[in-house]
Parts: sequence; C-alpha cells; structure tokens
Amino acid sequence: MLDFKRVDSYMAKVDKSIKTTFKPVSDQIKVGLDLGTAYIVLVALDEENNPVATEMQYASVLRDGVVVDYSGANRIVRELKKKLDDRIGIETEKCAIAMPAGTDGSKRTHMYVAEAAGLRVTNILDEPSAANSIYQIENGVVVDVGGGTTGLAIIKKGKVVQIEDEPTGGTHLSLVLAGNYHIDFEEAEKIKMDYSRHKEILPVLKPCIEKIASIIKKYCDPKKTDTIYLCGGTCCLTGIEDIIEKETGIQTVKPKNPFLVTPAGIAMNCILDGTEEIY
Repeated sequence: MLDFKRVDSYMAKVDKSIKTTFKPVSDQIKVGLDLGTAYIVLVALDEENNPVATEMQYASVLRDGVVVDYSGANRIVRELKKKLDDRIGIETEKCAIAMPAGTDGSKRTHMYVAEAAGLRVTNILDEPSAANSIYQIENGVVVDVGGGTTGLAIIKKGKVVQIEDEPTGGTHLSLVLAGNYHIDFEEAEKIKMDYSRHKEILPVLKPCIEKIASIIKKYCDPKKTDTIYLCGGTCCLTGIEDIIEKETGIQTVKPKNPFLVTPAGIAMNCILDGTEEIY
C-alpha cells in the first residue's frame, strides 16, 4: 500500500521548490525533463534525491506525447533550464526524460529538445514507471493522467510487467468545460484548476472521467488488481478517484498533490555517472 505520509511529505517539498531553492549536498544535480501536453516541467534533485528547484511553464507544444511545435519546445526548455541554473548556481548537464507508452518513435525528438537546451539525456523511462519511483509500490497499477493521454503501468512484485497508453486526458476535460460554459480553452483550464469550483464542474466532467476509467478497466482485471494509484495534473481534480473507483470496481487512491509526481520520478532516474548518450 502507498505510504501516503512519505509521499505527501516528499511531494510537498518538491512543490515548495517551485518558489524556494534548496541547497544541494553537492554540485551533482539530477534533472527530470517532463515534456507534457499542458506543461513543460524541469525538476532538479541533488544526488541524494533531495528536491533542489523546479521550473515549469504552461505550453501547448505537444499532442498525445508527440512534439508538434519543435521550435517552441526548444525555446521553452532553454528558458526553463537557464532559470533553473541561475537559481541553483550550477550549470546542469544531465537529465532523464519519460515518454507515454506507445510513443517510442518520438524519443529522438524529445532527446533533441533536451540537447538543444544543453542537457545530455542519460535515461529514458515510461511515465507511469517514473511515477512509481516516488510511490514505490510492490503490486498495483500506477495511472498517469496527463494532458493528452492516460498511461498506466501494471506492477507485480515491484516490477513493471505491462505498460499501456491511450488518448484522453486533461485537455479533453478542458474542451468539455469550454463547450459546456461557452468559454475559450484557456478560461476552461483556469476553472479546472480552481479547487473551489471542483464540486460544481465534476458532474459536467463525469462522462470524460468515465472514459478514462474505461481505459484503465480495459487493461486491469478487478479480480487481480488490488489498487489503482493515480498521478498527473488531471488527478488534482477533487473526486476523480471516486468516479474511477466506481467505474472500475478497483480501490483508487492518490496523494494530496499528484501533479509533480511524474517529473520528480523522472529526475530520480537521471544517471549521473553515465558516460554514453542514449540513442
């Protein structure tokens, strides 16, 4: 079972590192680059995995895990890296990246984006497996609901035995809100992130959340799956876990702040002593 106290304490410090810069134990910095559909995030940890600093920016340069605006992605990652380096006082050099399952063909593009910003990629993961570096569960399913896709990793005895990923994520929820309230997409995003309005918008978003649940149920047998562990920005929506649990028939849980779980897990997997680049 998820150690909520440990995860919530760690993620609270990662969240705090957005505005507060923590002193690293050495000049060896591990960076996780998360090129998301809604946000691009850089998380910096020290060699003992202590949070140091986090930079992020809203962006629409990817679609379903695929870079559709290469120059825009390059510019944003360069800017975020400069901010990160200036805050830490150390020039970061190495990073890990993660991909939605089934988008292996985009690995090279993601690597080019990192390299254009001056980062050498030393490890590549799938997103739900990266999240489990934070959760450290032995058995269950980690589900990462991102902006464009829902990805999952089925874990048995501490090892990932299956990964899957299908379209439907936070972007789709925002589109539903925009249509329902007759507002533009950006305004819908703001409403979705406003915790005070979650109770109001949950009934509107329920069909879309049920679609996410159907993706999970497609790969998870309730008789063989003990628990679903949620992460990703979309899972910040209050009550999303209750709808997924009802639809799948599987206990569904999430930490207090699931947003930065995946990028922090990516950073944990940055290999500092790697000498060869991954191709």
